[in-house]
Parts: sequence; structure tokens; C-alpha cells
Amino acid sequence: MHSHDLSAWTHSHVFDTGNHAAERGTRLVMLITAATMVVEIAAGLWFNSMALLADGWHMSSHALAIGLSAFAYAAARRYASDRRFAFGTWKIEVLAGFASAIFLLGIAVLMAAGSVERLFTPQAIHYREAMAVTALGLLVNLGCALILGGTHHHDHGHDHGHGHSHGHDHHHHHDINLRSAYVHVLADAATSVLAIVALAGGWWLGWSWLDPVMGLVGAALVGRWAYGLMRESGTVLLDREMDHPVVEEVREVLAEFDDGEDGTRVSDLHVWRVGRQQFACIVCLVTHDATLTAQRVRQALSVHEELVHVTVEISWCDGVAPALRAA
Repeated sequence: MHSHDLSAWTHSHVFDTGNHAAERGTRLVMLITAATMVVEIAAGLWFNSMALLADGWHMSSHALAIGLSAFAYAAARRYASDRRFAFGTWKIEVLAGFASAIFLLGIAVLMAAGSVERLFTPQAIHYREAMAVTALGLLVNLGCALILGGTHHHDHGHDHGHGHSHGHDHHHHHDINLRSAYVHVLADAATSVLAIVALAGGWWLGWSWLDPVMGLVGAALVGRWAYGLMRESGTVLLDREMDHPVVEEVREVLAEFDDGEDGTRVSDLHVWRVGRQQFACIVCLVTHDATLTAQRVRQALSVHEELVHVTVEISWCDGVAPALRAA
């Protein structure tokens, strides 16, 4: 015999004020980044600096990726009430973060290839002019980082406003789409710093080889950040979160129903993320307790506000007649 209980699901909470702030921030940063990109690429070609050119092309990929982030927010907002999305549109944003990571990896490969080529075929560089443009790019990147950083902290505070304490760290509930845009801006700032160091070394010390070497260092740094972002977003897209602290919290609650006499055990459990801090849960229990109902289980799990969608199935052992079945 079985008992099923399916909680109601609404889409209205999926796109909140934090998303609106993030969308505005990413759109502004995209416009600023695109304008700076044009200046840096043109200057890199004119002044013959590989470090500056790499920074400009790197920024071009970021302008595209940040634009993708802004588009993801708009799409998530547009389809927030579309019932075809069974658990809302949050993963549109996560998918954008994953795509941004791929863009980062691609540009890292291009940066590395261009830098290797310049190591073997060095060319004259107009150091003073290139440094001025790179410094401008760095200032722009720092300003964009401040814009997205303020939005990131707002989103972080919004996500952790739980009314209960679990004794666990839930810091990775942040907005992956916003983080991807933030990482892109930080990568831009880092490559700008490396470009300035390379140009200064070439100008003052005559180390022309430093320009392509810093291009390689920048490529390695960007690649590392891209891998981390791809791994984080891929984890969510593949629902690989059964090691998340909330899963252990669910198990702790379910263990309370096993008193050693009426033996209740978990035969199946699935927990997956459906929002930045929202999870869905399917639990199957086998029990000798004739009074155990799906409603009791859901009531016990309700202490964890992350669980916004809970399905409970109860199988009573042979010879046990349930006193009450939950609808």
C-alpha cells in the first residue's frame, strides 16, 4: 500500500528583486565593457602590443558573455509564469553561467596561442601609449567590478534570510549567473594588471619577451577561473547535489520516525535544486507504523525552508493496516 503527497509549486518567487538588480547591473557592465573592448583592440593593433591586444580580445568575449548573462535574466523573467517549466526558469541563468565558462576557456586558448606566436616572432611595441590604454581598461574593469560586487552582496544577503538555523554553511546559494559576470570582470582586471606589468618591464628594462609571457600567465589564470565556473554550474545543471548539506538535514528529520520498534526506513531519496536556495525532494519510506502519514512527514520537513516541493511515498509492510491515508 502506498500514500502519495505532492506539494503545490508556484513560479512567482523565481524572479525576485535580487534578479532585477542583477539584470540592471549586468546590462550596464555589458555596455561599458563593449565600449572599452573596442578601444583596447584598436590600440593593441595600432601600438603592436600582444598583452594589450589579448586584453582587448579577452574583454570582447566578456562583453558577449556578460550580454548573455543579461539575456538570461530577461528570459527567466519573461518565462517565470510559463507552466511548461516544471520547476521555474532559474536554470536559464545557470545555463548562461555554463556558457560563459566555455567562452572563457575559448579565449584562454586564443590568448595562449597568440602569446606563443609572439615569443618566436617578437615585434616592436609602442609601450607608453599601450600602457595608457591598458590603465584606462583597468579603471573601467574595477568600476564594473564595483557595480557587480554591490549587486552580488545584495543577492547574497537576500538568499540567506532563513528564519531557522541548521548549523550548516549554505554560502553556495549565490546567483551563478551573476557570479559568472563578476568572474569575467575580475579576469579582465587581472589581465589588465598583467599587461601593465609586461609593458612596464619592456619599456623600462627592455624585456620585450615579458609581453607574450604575461599573455601566457593571463591565459592560465583565465582558464583556471573558467574551469571553476564550469564545474559549479555543471553541478547544478546535472543535479549532482546529493552531497549538499540539506540532504543530510532531510535524513536527520526522517531518522526521527524510526524509534526502533515501528522501524521506518528510507528506501529512496532524491533532492535536487530548483532555485538559488530552493530544493525539491522525493522521499520513499517503508514502515511498520500504521499511523505514519505523508502529511506528518511533510510537516516534519517543513522546518527546512529550502524544501519548496516535497513528494512523499509511504509503503506499509505486510500485515500493517494504515490507520489513515494522506490524500
